[in-house]
Amino acid sequence: MTAAAGTPALELSGLVKVFGDKRAVDDVDLTVPAGSFYGLVGPNGAGKTTSILMAVGLLRPDGGSSRVFGADVWSDPLHAKGLVGLLPDGLAMPERLTGREFLTYLGLLRGLDEATTANRAQELLSVLDLEGAESTLVVDYSTGMRKKIGLAAALLHGPRLLVLDEPFEAVDPVSAATIRGILDSFVAGGGSVVFSSHVMVLVEHLCTHVAIIAKGRVAAAGTLAEVAGPQGLEHRFVQVAGGQRTGGEGLSWLAS
Repeated sequence: MTAAAGTPALELSGLVKVFGDKRAVDDVDLTVPAGSFYGLVGPNGAGKTTSILMAVGLLRPDGGSSRVFGADVWSDPLHAKGLVGLLPDGLAMPERLTGREFLTYLGLLRGLDEATTANRAQELLSVLDLEGAESTLVVDYSTGMRKKIGLAAALLHGPRLLVLDEPFEAVDPVSAATIRGILDSFVAGGGSVVFSSHVMVLVEHLCTHVAIIAKGRVAAAGTLAEVAGPQGLEHRFVQVAGGQRTGGEGLSWLAS
């Protein structure tokens, strides 16, 4: 089934999630255009990760819906999830497998044949500069290597939408440049990317669209130019999220 032209890559409608007496996600509506590089930013605890987990079908919402290229994540999960490649923050991996074994296992689990799995795994290991570590167990991977093998796992089945939670966190500059290059190529080839980040400069450099999430709600969303305004994304983020830069007032004991 092919999505109709103009169908959003991801459409969240009225998403709600409640934990105890805390409304972590409060009626989130968000539309990610196909072919966009969409950044999600927000303070810690704003509901970004919870929204992402519900969007891809890993956490059941208490209300609302999520659609991937028109396929409902909860009523048509096989179709919807087949269109998505996911890199969650703190991804759990089979620690006693090598990177190649992990990709092979995942490819076969996804229903790819052995030859296709082997070819794609080799290409991904090469492009992500992991060939030298392909015999290394995942438990011995550095943080940067884990991010890259996680991205390889997300790309292996040829998704149309990548959803990445903090893909650049704790990643060295060389690995970050490699990941950015792959994501740029993915979007240039017709793919769509949604990723969360706390690094405003990175979002401004990469993204065509952005949404600011604060207190479980979408506080602002649209093209980067629309949301950032003339003073830049960081200024708008602080303004919309209710933050305040104090400059260290009240910390007189730090003065020499």
